[in-house]
Amino acid sequence: MSTETNTEVITEPNNATPSNDDKNIATITHLGGTVFSFVPALIVWILKKDDSEYISEQAKEALNFQITVLLAYFISWVLAWILIGFVFMLIIWVFNIVLSIIAAISTSKGETYRYPFTLRLIN
Repeated sequence: MSTETNTEVITEPNNATPSNDDKNIATITHLGGTVFSFVPALIVWILKKDDSEYISEQAKEALNFQITVLLAYFISWVLAWILIGFVFMLIIWVFNIVLSIIAAISTSKGETYRYPFTLRLIN
């Protein structure tokens, strides 16, 4: 008398290459933050977080970065009363553009990108 158990474990590979659609959505999500702040990342994350792990991860990353940029703009606005905030606003604007473009280039290649100096508020 033999008892055999047929258990099949299906796992997704951790380093699965994202599809071209996933790469394009992630790229647009990162670039959208330069013009529309956190809104594109929030919309993509809400609508696509269950469709693809890659899109979910990149949308959360873009959302966290844009929220951090928004907080930095608020602090700069407060500091504008002593005139140094205007300089910070320019630096933050350039920082946002440059890092968003770097993120978009990375995601267009299918790589994951993590922004430096970002508050990880959405996990």
